[in-house]
Amino acid sequence: MLRPQGKIALLSLMLLTAAARIAMGQGAAVSGVVRDAQGVAQLGALVQVIAADSAMAGTAFTDLHGRYFIAHLLPGQYEVRASAALFVPAMRDNLQLTSGAQAVVNLTLSTLFESTAWLPAERRKADEPGDDWKWTLRSVANRPILRFAEDGDVILVSSSVREIPKRAERVRAEVTAGDGGFGSSGVHNVFAFDRVLDDGAGLTLRADIGTQPGAPNVGQSTEVATGYGMQLGYGGAARTVLSYQMHPEMLASDGTPGLGVMQLASGQKIQIGDFADVEAGGTIYVVRTSGYTSGSRPFLKVTAHPSENWSVGYRMATAQDLQSFSGLDTMRRELPVAAIYQGRLQTDGGVHQELSVGRKTGRGMVQVAYYADSLNRVAVSGGGVLTPADIAATGQSGANGIIADSTTGNFRFLSAGYKTQGLNVTMTEPLTTNLWLAVEYGTGAGLAAKDGVVMSLPEAGSDLAPVTARTATLALKGRVLRSGTALRAAYRWQPSRLVTAVDPYAPFSDQAYLSCYLRQSLRLGRLLPPGLEATVDVTNLLAQGYRPFLSADGQTLFLAQSPRTMQAGLAFTF
Repeated sequence: MLRPQGKIALLSLMLLTAAARIAMGQGAAVSGVVRDAQGVAQLGALVQVIAADSAMAGTAFTDLHGRYFIAHLLPGQYEVRASAALFVPAMRDNLQLTSGAQAVVNLTLSTLFESTAWLPAERRKADEPGDDWKWTLRSVANRPILRFAEDGDVILVSSSVREIPKRAERVRAEVTAGDGGFGSSGVHNVFAFDRVLDDGAGLTLRADIGTQPGAPNVGQSTEVATGYGMQLGYGGAARTVLSYQMHPEMLASDGTPGLGVMQLASGQKIQIGDFADVEAGGTIYVVRTSGYTSGSRPFLKVTAHPSENWSVGYRMATAQDLQSFSGLDTMRRELPVAAIYQGRLQTDGGVHQELSVGRKTGRGMVQVAYYADSLNRVAVSGGGVLTPADIAATGQSGANGIIADSTTGNFRFLSAGYKTQGLNVTMTEPLTTNLWLAVEYGTGAGLAAKDGVVMSLPEAGSDLAPVTARTATLALKGRVLRSGTALRAAYRWQPSRLVTAVDPYAPFSDQAYLSCYLRQSLRLGRLLPPGLEATVDVTNLLAQGYRPFLSADGQTLFLAQSPRTMQAGLAFTF
């Protein structure tokens, strides 16, 4: 028989054992999914949970779906680290665990190239609701960490990079109206459908039906595009976009109505280890208006990373709207300019070649590029009140033709090309986690009216000549925290006498003077459904850089690098 002191000691030991078991039962746990930067789950990645004193608290390997689970962790502060062959380790630090906490930490593994990659600004599009501002510097460590707290339990959600949950399906409906410029004015009803397939590939469908109020004799414009994208091995990817555009409001010089375009755009990127990234692809197109013309516009981009902070690149492009693999993120293709030039139907064209050197500066980036352009035919923009006589005058013998939007008076024609070379310097710097400032400076040449020449419409193409000039841009892009506002604003200055852009293949070359795009989430308690947004898209708000000239009957028209356009609408994603 135990003495009273022995009974007390035994009872104390039993209580301590029970408390320890209870504490172990309430131990914290960490789970999550490990993927690469393209969203592909990684099998066999090593996940480690490291305590504040650098002691190893737990390890696990991911399964076929990239999932891991580490349990029986004591309360405290930890670091979660994931690593795998051919990837830069990803980590989440300052993870505070309380007793019984269930933390979800999703990690994204990136190659050296993806960790700090410079992606040039893509030309702006008004139909990019899912745009995650691909044009600027991306950094694995710069993404915000999202935390959720539920009553009675603690759940933490973390990500090292673009770890945004992808729904299997997303549908978006949008209505816009306003003066959208050449081929995009009036009221447009847009429907878009995105689906992520079981194998991780993506399928997209977009349809745009446009009507012109006050123009009953003009049929509806139609734009339909479908795209398919898939992931390849070692961080590679491939995408294809097939689009068809029909605009009955367009008029050719001989009075032929309608402009139809079929385009097949495709591209592929390949990563050569952590050293280099190669992107190649292009567009094949067929255009029908007063006749038929076809062609191809390839691109090639090679970026090497000799060190973590430096990059060296070469880029060759023949189309201004598709210069890299990321240009295929946008389903809507630009409407090509097809007009009679030198006696036959042709489109604008040229070759842009560029060598660049970039250096990471903190969270920002500085890139210096030297380029050489050989432009065969240059598209010039104009506007005003065009009469049938004006259009017919451009199609007379010996004159070059135009392609005109009969509902707005906006038109395009082709002018003689030229050769130029110059320098482009771009600097980006983050203002906040999701808001970036960019400054660009460039040299080169653009078309301007010859000195002392009063231009008229039929001879406008031959009265333009290249002029050496400089350009500068100040741009702001990103999201305003806690406001649901996404914005993209730029002021791009160049001499006002120029009617085409200096360095036309540069990131902001289509954003003349003051231009902006605003997307605002609309929230009013439970009165408005989630996913409702308002959009505003403005180009050349102050109507700067207009150059007057005379039409065939003596009326004043104008040429401009980019005529002013204004569009607004509502969009709903569900």
